[in-house]
Amino acid sequence: MPPDFNLPFVLSVFGAILTSSVVAYTYVWPAVRAMPRFEALRLLAAFHAFRFLGMNFLVSGFVSSELSSDFANKIGWGDLIAAVLALLSMAALSWRWSIAVPIVWIFNIWGTLDLLNAYYMGVTKIGNPGLFGAGIYIPALYVPLEIPASSAPAFIFRRFMCHCCSSATFLPS
Repeated sequence: MPPDFNLPFVLSVFGAILTSSVVAYTYVWPAVRAMPRFEALRLLAAFHAFRFLGMNFLVSGFVSSELSSDFANKIGWGDLIAAVLALLSMAALSWRWSIAVPIVWIFNIWGTLDLLNAYYMGVTKIGNPGLFGAGIYIPALYVPLEIPASSAPAFIFRRFMCHCCSSATFLPS
């Protein structure tokens, strides 16, 4: 644990992740589960399409000029790539491309690893969340909302696979 570890900030983020997960499980997941697979995946990808907001970590004045440029670059560019992959996933799902599901998998794996990496770097390398400046809302509010949306596609794929195996039809639900 770094010497300038900020427990109140970490607990605040953990609380936001827990609350987002409970709300998603209670209110969002039942509705998403009832949707056809491509529509459900497109809705979840749409939420991640806003990850371009992470590029604000590269804007001096939005974040402190003392924020590590290495940290800001990894966060900003990782989020931009995730946003582009989310938009590509939405297009592939909307137009029913034959490679839509692999694109969603790539987006979801990249997006999830990027979120986990950002939190790991934030906790281990940034002891003062005040350096995030106006960007504090991103790890404190927006990212905790993304975490349940990152895990939901795996459940949708699992539901589809269980349906296919039990019905032996292999048609999308």
